[in-house]
Parts: sequence; C-alpha cells; structure tokens
Amino acid sequence: MKVIHYSGDSIGGAARAALRLHQAMQSNTEIQSSMVVRHKMNDDWRIAMHSENRLENFYGQIRPIIDRLPARLQHNAQIVPRSPAWLSAISAKEMNQTDADVINLHWICSGFLSIEEIGKITKPVVWTLHDMWPFCGAEHLAEDADQARWRVGYTQASRNPQDRWIDIDRWVWRRKQKAWKRPMHIVTPSRWLAECARSSALMRNWEITVVPNVLDTNRYKPIQKSLAREVLGLPLNAKLILFGAIRGTQLSYKGWDLLQPALAHIAEHIPNAHAIIFGQGAPKNPPSLGMPLHWMGHLHDDATLALLYGAADVMVVPSRQESFCQTASEAHACGCPVVAFNVTGLRDVVEHGQTGYLAEPYSSEDLAKGIEWVLADDGRHARLSAQARERAVRLWSHEAVVPQYLEVYQRVMEVPGG
Repeated sequence: MKVIHYSGDSIGGAARAALRLHQAMQSNTEIQSSMVVRHKMNDDWRIAMHSENRLENFYGQIRPIIDRLPARLQHNAQIVPRSPAWLSAISAKEMNQTDADVINLHWICSGFLSIEEIGKITKPVVWTLHDMWPFCGAEHLAEDADQARWRVGYTQASRNPQDRWIDIDRWVWRRKQKAWKRPMHIVTPSRWLAECARSSALMRNWEITVVPNVLDTNRYKPIQKSLAREVLGLPLNAKLILFGAIRGTQLSYKGWDLLQPALAHIAEHIPNAHAIIFGQGAPKNPPSLGMPLHWMGHLHDDATLALLYGAADVMVVPSRQESFCQTASEAHACGCPVVAFNVTGLRDVVEHGQTGYLAEPYSSEDLAKGIEWVLADDGRHARLSAQARERAVRLWSHEAVVPQYLEVYQRVMEVPGG
C-alpha cells in the first residue's frame, strides 16, 4: 500500500506529528510511505518539497503572506490564528496523478493546499486533524460552545456582534461547504477533537476515527536524572518544574497566565523549586515568581528534548485547549509525570492520579495543588513516572499506532469510488 502524506506546516506541532507518522510507517512492511512538505528540514529521501524550481521556491516564501491577506479584512473580538486557504502550491491534478493508494492530508494551510484543490482530489483521502480549522471557518482555534458557529453554521445571525468588517470566517466556511461534496475520512488524535468534528455542521456525516499521535518511544525514554541535569547545566538537587511550547508565554491558549500564579504559590511552599521554560528565549522583562527561571530557548532535536524531560520532576501543561499535546506525551515517554487541566485532548494523555494530575479548569490554585501532589512524595513520584512510561509505550509507540492507521487506510480503499 502506497501512502503520501502532505504537510504544509514547517516548525509547529502539526509538522512534527506528521513527520513522526511518516517515519513510524517505515517499520511497517505493508506500507510504503512518502511525504510532500512545504519546507524540507531533513535528508530523508522519501520526503520531497512540493517544488525544486527556484522561482517557485521564491514564490513559496511569499505565498503564505499573500494567502493570509484576506483575513485582514475582518476585525475579530477574539484574536486567534486564521487561514483563508485560497492559494495553492499543489494542484489536485498532481496528487491524482501520483501512484498513491491513499492521500493522507495533515496541516495544509499558508498557501500549501487550497480549499478548492482539496475538493478536486479523486484518490482516497484520509485527513489527520491537528487543530479545528478543517471544520471551522478560517479559525484554527474556536470556542467549544453549544452555539459555536462551527456547530450551527456560519450565518449572519451566528456572528459575534463585536466582530466587524467582512465576515471572512463565513466566506471560508461556505467555500468548504461548496468544494467538499465528497466526505473524507477524518482522523483525530483525541476523543475531544473527534466529538467536535462529529458535532460540526460541516463534518457531522463524515466518518471519523480516533488515533493518537505516534511517538518514537525508543528515542523518548527515561534517562538518569542526574546525568540529564549535568549535561544541560541544570541544578542537581532542585525540584524542576517544566513548561514548554513554541511562543508559549505569548499565546493565551497555552495558559502561561494561569501557570504564573501557580508557580508563585509553589515558590512559597517548596523553597528549592525551579521552573524550566523551553520553546522561547528569556523575555526582556522576565516575571518575578519567587523562584529561579531557566529559559532554554528553542529546542529542535529530539535528543535534547528527551534530556530535558528526563531532567524534570514534573511537566506542567496549563493550556486552555489542546488537540492532543505532544509535549505531554513526550514527557510521559521519558517517565515524567504531567499536571494539566482536565480539558480537551489533555484528557487522552494524562490519567488522573496514575500518570499525573488533571486540575479543575482553569484554577491556578488547583494547578498548584497538582504540582505539589506530584512532588510531595518520592515513592508516589516513582510510581507515577513508571506508569507514565508504561502508558506511552502502550498507547503511542510505533507498534501501537501504525496498525490503527493501516486499518483506516484499508477501510478507505474499500469504499466504492475512493
């Protein structure tokens, strides 16, 4: 079976999830996996850029900027990432002419693949969702409410009265409704995202399967804590609390504002606690939280990330919304318990009381309580760490995830007409 993955994300979590799935499939003899990306970041010969032409590569640099321009015609009360997806670097004709048995779409915005071209794909399609964009308007994130526009439809009546100018979200949603006449098979990494897709006006009649994001549990594995700290230059005898995401302190949905009061509380009760922040460098004016803050910057390789998880005593994910949360699953694979809010895709990663702590949304006080609970007892911490590792291998390893995708591909190929 030949599968081609299409991924327009370059550095985000969606890009990592798509690449990991492609790499995991190399170990399965029933699948020949290849990949087409917007920007190639490694030397895997099975991964190709959508064009090697110099002129096209130049246009590829400015296409994402041009593709986002219509979003500026709309003034929104809530600022979230948006993609109009009206430009396309790839044509459906190219995709239909490949020898693939299945096309697996991932994050395809920023001028990589347009809404209209997606609708022209005639080969069997599996679409792995990494956020809410495919069933929303232009938004990648949206409120999970009973009367949310993605649930009831993007009418004039459903628009937020505080939004102004042209309703770009409605324009994008109606283009999807018009172009996607043939339902595609949707894969979501969490039950929450699947429930959202099933209740959406756009995808409520589509087939949806939950398959978690895959992880190389031979690469992400426990390491001696003292060794990891020595290599990274972190204090050997402190209680290390880890937080990380790309621009995590700048994006409201990542919950840095909710974590700060929790850390300030911890500083008063655990004198030797330190916070480790990765995904960005130190800001010009770092907050004063009563404990040392170590800013690790952007970490791009798995080896350093695994060391960091191994060095930490607890990983905290204070996000308001996560489709799955790969930092949490990575931490678990390295034997690091996770404290998070009991919301969205995080409920599929953390098992409350067994591999970490799920706090009451969105209580900084209960978040601090969870961190203290994980750190308070060495015996309990050792049990949580062992169970976190066991959960990661059982649910997210290559051996656990790839067969689930193979089953989805086989079902899609059996559907008459692709």
